[in-house]
Amino acid sequence: MKIVFLTNYLNVHQLPFSLAMNSFDSVEYHFIATTPTTPFRLKIGYTDMNHEYDFVLCAYESEENKQKAMRLCAECDVLITGSAPAEYIRQRMLDKKLTFRYSERIYKKDWQLLQLPLRALKYGLRDHGNPNVYLLCASAYAAGDYAKTGFYKDKAYKWGYFPEVKRYGTFGELFGLKHPASIRGVAKPIGWKHPASILWVGRLIGWKHPPHAVMAAQRLKRENIPFKLDIIGSGELEGELRQMITDNGLEDCVHMLGAMPPEKVREHMEQSEIFLFTSDRNEGWGAVLNESMNSGCAVVASNAIGSVPFLIEDGKNGLIYQSGNVDDLTEKVKILIGNPDKRKELGEQAYLTMIEQWNAENAAKRLIELINAIMSGQDIPFADGVCSKA
Repeated sequence: MKIVFLTNYLNVHQLPFSLAMNSFDSVEYHFIATTPTTPFRLKIGYTDMNHEYDFVLCAYESEENKQKAMRLCAECDVLITGSAPAEYIRQRMLDKKLTFRYSERIYKKDWQLLQLPLRALKYGLRDHGNPNVYLLCASAYAAGDYAKTGFYKDKAYKWGYFPEVKRYGTFGELFGLKHPASIRGVAKPIGWKHPASILWVGRLIGWKHPPHAVMAAQRLKRENIPFKLDIIGSGELEGELRQMITDNGLEDCVHMLGAMPPEKVREHMEQSEIFLFTSDRNEGWGAVLNESMNSGCAVVASNAIGSVPFLIEDGKNGLIYQSGNVDDLTEKVKILIGNPDKRKELGEQAYLTMIEQWNAENAAKRLIELINAIMSGQDIPFADGVCSKA
C-alpha cells in the first residue's frame, strides 16, 4: 500500500508517526514537504527535518521535485493532506481517490462563522463533499466545525498530533524525577503535606493566557499555600508577566525561565508535578498536553483546547476547568496541592494514556486498520480512542 502524507514541512509532532508508518513492510511511505521549515521554529531550537529522512520529498526545491510530488499525490493508494496548496490534490479530487484531510478546528473565532456560506460554496463540493474524502480531526472541535457546513457526517475520526512518547522502566522511576520538596525553608500550613512544583509552557501571547497562571499563583500565595511555578517561553507578554510577578511579590515562587529547546522543556516537565494549560479555543491541538501527560504531570487544562476532550478524562487522568475562569483554575490547582496522592494518581493515569493509547505507533497501526475497513466496506473497528468516530 502506497501512503503519502502531504503538508508544509516535517516537524517533531509528525516525525514519530512518519517513522512508525515507514516501519511497516506492507507500506511504501512518502512525506511531501511543500515549504522549508520556518525561521521562527529554527530560531527557538527546532531542526530542519526535511533533509534528515529519505522518505521526505522537498517539493519546493525544484520543478522536478514538485512534479514528482504531484504524481505521488495523484497515484498513491491513500493520501493524508494537511496544510498544502490545492494544486497538489486537484487531480486526486477529480479521480475521487481515498483521501484523508488532517485538520484542526476551522472556526477558532466567532467572526469566522460569518464565512460559512462562502466556504461552503468555494470549497464544499470540490474539497469536502467528495465521497472518498474523510476527516482526521486534530481537534475535538473539528468535526463540529465542519458539520456546520454539512461536511463529514459519519466520516470524521479522532486524530491529533503525536510527539515522541518516552517510556520509562516504571512510573515510579519517572515520578522519582519530580522534586516536590525543592522549596526549602517554606512553612507548611496545617493540611498541606508539602510544596508542589508547577509548570507552564508556551509562547507568551494573548490567547495562551499565561497571566492566568500568574493570577492563580497570586491567589495561592495569598492563602499561604506553598508552591513553585516555573514559566517557560518567550513572547510579547513577557514584560507584562514580569511586572505582575514584581507587583504581587511573587519573585520567590514564580520564575520565568525563557525559551529553550524541546528536550530541555521535557526535562522540566519530568521534574514537575502539576502542569497548567491555559489556552483558549485558538489552541487547535496543543502538543504540550501530550508531552506533559507523557511526563507524568497532573494536568489542569482549559476545556476549550482542541486536544483536551480527546486526551483527558476529567478526574481520572487530569482535571479540566472552564476556559478563562481563573477561580476554577485556582480551585483545581488547590485540590492537587492539598492532595499529593491525587497528583500522583492523575500523573500515572496520564502517563498510561500516552504509552498505551495516544502515541504514534498506535496511531499508525490503527490508521491502517481504518483504511482497510473503509476500502473493504466494513464497520469501523474502534469504539473509542485514536481513529474512532469523532
